[in-house]
Amino acid sequence: MKGALLVGINEYPGNLALHGCVNDAVALSKMLSSNGNGSRNFHCDIKKNVASRTELRVLIKKLFESDLDTALFYFSGHGALTERGGMIITPDFRPMDEGIGMDELLDAANRSKIKQKIIILDCCHAGALGIPNVAGNGHALLADGVTIFAAAGKTQSAMERNGHGLFTSLLLSALEGAAADIAGNITAGSIYAYIDRSLGFLEQRPHFKTNISRFQSLRNVVPRVEIQVLKNITDYFDLPDALFQLDKTYEFTNRKVAVPAHVEILGHLQQMRSVDLVEPVGEEHLYWAAQRNKSCRLTTLGKHYWKLIKEDKL
Repeated sequence: MKGALLVGINEYPGNLALHGCVNDAVALSKMLSSNGNGSRNFHCDIKKNVASRTELRVLIKKLFESDLDTALFYFSGHGALTERGGMIITPDFRPMDEGIGMDELLDAANRSKIKQKIIILDCCHAGALGIPNVAGNGHALLADGVTIFAAAGKTQSAMERNGHGLFTSLLLSALEGAAADIAGNITAGSIYAYIDRSLGFLEQRPHFKTNISRFQSLRNVVPRVEIQVLKNITDYFDLPDALFQLDKTYEFTNRKVAVPAHVEILGHLQQMRSVDLVEPVGEEHLYWAAQRNKSCRLTTLGKHYWKLIKEDKL
């Protein structure tokens, strides 16, 4: 089972109040709770405006000591960098006791027996997470199964924009489908790749740290090509470098000679063409390849998916 604890804190004292953090937690909960087809994904627990470090500490402990298969902790609020390391700030902060230490948060995840543990911080100085102050050497210390997303570098600020944190806005887009592969899978790696491409080098730079042997899907959306259609790729191409011969019987507009089974195959190939798995040989479009008795072949990406399907890894 997948579970997520999502914390958003707007209500800080005085002029430290924020505006988009609760919105971030609520929006992320809605996105994570179900997959693109409506099926259950994460069981989400939203905590708005957690008032004290004690309350937040108890929530973190409960999450990482649970019997989940995947645990996700998300925080949107203030962060600080102190001589004792990075800190998640709670509204009851005071000198030398600002909230929850990022070292403490990481230690809770590292000690957890849960297989997959994901920490996402959208706060200033979030990049300090994973570089424990006690290490003294700048090396990230992550146990097996731990993945970290940090909205900004150790010395950087995290921006709000249009009612959401800039990082969380991109995270939501990634989870909505912008980071999905052809089969509709969205992983931590694809999420970071999308966010990294979306931010310029002069903007806040997100950090990604992980110690896993294989990416698991965090959310699934409707595939860009139906899975059953995609699996036909090994039927149409015996080998990755094979050519598939076309002719006029594959094009439905040639009503006198079109063969229904061939028309269906060309439809599948056109779907694969739309996601850069297949390309016509010597023509710009598959239509003309069929009309002129030419062939099509797999692209480099197509060969990759051919191998995945052949080895039953998709």
